[in-house]
Amino acid sequence: MSQSIHTSVLYQECLDALNIKSDGVYIDATFGRGGHSRGILDSLHAPGRLIAFDRDPSAIEYANQHFSERNFKIIHSEFAAMADVPEVQDEQGKVDGILMDLGVSSPQLDEAERGFSFMRDGPLDMRMDTSKGMTAEQWLATADEQDISQVIKEYGEEKFGKRIAHAIVQTRAHTPITHTLQLANIISDAMPVKDKHKHPATRTFQAIRIYLNSELDQVRDGLKAAVTMLKPGGRLAVISFHSLEDRLVKRFMKEQSKGKNVPANLPITQAEIDADKVLRLIGRAIKASEEELTHNTRSRSAVLRIAEKL
Repeated sequence: MSQSIHTSVLYQECLDALNIKSDGVYIDATFGRGGHSRGILDSLHAPGRLIAFDRDPSAIEYANQHFSERNFKIIHSEFAAMADVPEVQDEQGKVDGILMDLGVSSPQLDEAERGFSFMRDGPLDMRMDTSKGMTAEQWLATADEQDISQVIKEYGEEKFGKRIAHAIVQTRAHTPITHTLQLANIISDAMPVKDKHKHPATRTFQAIRIYLNSELDQVRDGLKAAVTMLKPGGRLAVISFHSLEDRLVKRFMKEQSKGKNVPANLPITQAEIDADKVLRLIGRAIKASEEELTHNTRSRSAVLRIAEKL
């Protein structure tokens, strides 16, 4: 069995959630560094196959270097587009399980040059796909104060969004904002009150990252695409790391597991109501065990939700 140096959050819980069949077809929608993919592959035998997606070129490069199995395919694409990618068109309605590990990956946080971390100094990039799109530096240099404030409040749920946006605009008027620790210090200085248990830049960095990478739109579209790809009985397992993501996943799964929304006392049978159900919820939300929390602090905010296609 091959081993991965990457510690995947809720590793065994995800493999259990997918209810893996050795000859099944599976999708790892967010490859990262392949921790979950490795576990899935080790559970498969021919003709079982794994298709992985990632929009980060460095993840694609890693997969090509470390995953040589003939039953594995890596695709450079946003997972939201999985149902439209030509290479997997024939798999629609045939997939046994799909895993989504949302948000930024550990390697992206650990590599200072990616610009995701406020703990390591690096250029303000924050793009998941470094081959296209606007960097955080470019956006912060051109966005107006109201837009910056709105992004910080909406995607970071930061109550001092206006203060932080004002400080950014005031600073950039005389000094270009180009690096992560520079931005983190601007944020910290702008906050009159700080959370003892959270770095002052946490919410703002999260907000800018989510906005630049359209992460919530990716989740919405990706969930719909996953349902299209799954076969009846196929499992969807989704790990979220903050409330905005988890709310979307929870709401989507709940709505897809309910029947028609009809007024009370309408002359309609239960079978007709249930006909619109697409998913069945599997268990309750799962969080990291105390043991995992001691070994991997990044798992502390992880929430795993599972559903099965009807």
